[in-house]
Amino acid sequence: MTPPARAQAAIEILDLIVIAAREAGPAADTIIADYFRTRRYAGSGDRRSVRELVYAAVRNAGERPPNGRAALLGLIATQPELVRLFEASAHGPAALVDGEERSAAGVAPAWLLKRFSLSLDESERAALLERAPLDLRVNRLKADVASVRAEFPQAEPAPHAPFALRLPEGTRVENTPAFREGRIEVQDTGSQLIVLACAGAPGMLAVDLCAGAGGKSLGLAADMAGQGRLIACDTDRGRLSRLPVRAARAGAVIETRLLDPDKEFGTLSDLAGQADVVLVDAPCSGTGTWRRNPEARWRLTPERLSRLITLQAHLLDLAAALVRPGGHLVYAVCSLLLDEGARQIDAFFNRRSGWTHEELPFDAGRADGAGRMLTPRHDGTDGFFIARLESP
Repeated sequence: MTPPARAQAAIEILDLIVIAAREAGPAADTIIADYFRTRRYAGSGDRRSVRELVYAAVRNAGERPPNGRAALLGLIATQPELVRLFEASAHGPAALVDGEERSAAGVAPAWLLKRFSLSLDESERAALLERAPLDLRVNRLKADVASVRAEFPQAEPAPHAPFALRLPEGTRVENTPAFREGRIEVQDTGSQLIVLACAGAPGMLAVDLCAGAGGKSLGLAADMAGQGRLIACDTDRGRLSRLPVRAARAGAVIETRLLDPDKEFGTLSDLAGQADVVLVDAPCSGTGTWRRNPEARWRLTPERLSRLITLQAHLLDLAAALVRPGGHLVYAVCSLLLDEGARQIDAFFNRRSGWTHEELPFDAGRADGAGRMLTPRHDGTDGFFIARLESP
């Protein structure tokens, strides 16, 4: 493919990403993979160049662009050499027209910038769009850090988490023996700190209320050393169905329960007031994961955020009903918005008398209300709010 043809491919992919963001369609990675699946003429160098161009345009545009062409044109402000790609070649984009719309550079839509935690300055927000490294969690049910480092000589200890290793961005580990045999899991260090906040120990009863595909459940299983009872729950059948295979590979014993939205307690009533710890890794805006999913900024709306905040409050109350007296509830969101973090916990305390917060068992992050906030710039992790609450 010629450089102009690569630019045209990037525009076509960006068009699909813009539509998907507007209509809750597939993620950008899926769109890119599907696009090239039907275009076998594109070599590996072509695919890599187009992908880099697409993600540069996505990261550049804070507001959702009207179309892919406007998104790509927005890059010209900082990469003027891209003008050469718009010279009306046979397979390239149409020639530039005076006054046509170009996406402005920005971190996020204007309405959303007002919702961020007050401690996030401009440099902190900009870091949300940098490329993320690849973190591994060493599965102590099958390995130790030293043996895994011997298998990955390029790995370095990741900050803050005791069983985390960091590899360069883009490293492929899925086909390695360590991954296939369950000695490692791919997991951001921030997510590993959420598991650390649960203080898992052998013999306890633990509930992962929003387990998804079970990454944090697997971390809890390792902390519990196969002793006790661990129950992973979710309302998404597809995601939860992936956990048994992952657990078998990791050598972990985890129960799963599929929940019916708004009727969750009926499936969990036998656990009422018994759990030593309940983890609520709640559905959220995902503002802390923009390094991995920068197009997520274009998907969020004030209405969707409001629904998420309501759901988070519901899940906190559900979790509280499961915790034994003196037990713990760990609340986490991969968000840096006040309404999903510190203010959400303040509202919980107003509804639930006698609950208190505990200091988290790590030094990473900064105090943010009753919890701590992790950010890419300050901590080298995805962005998270984490709080550990104690039942009266």
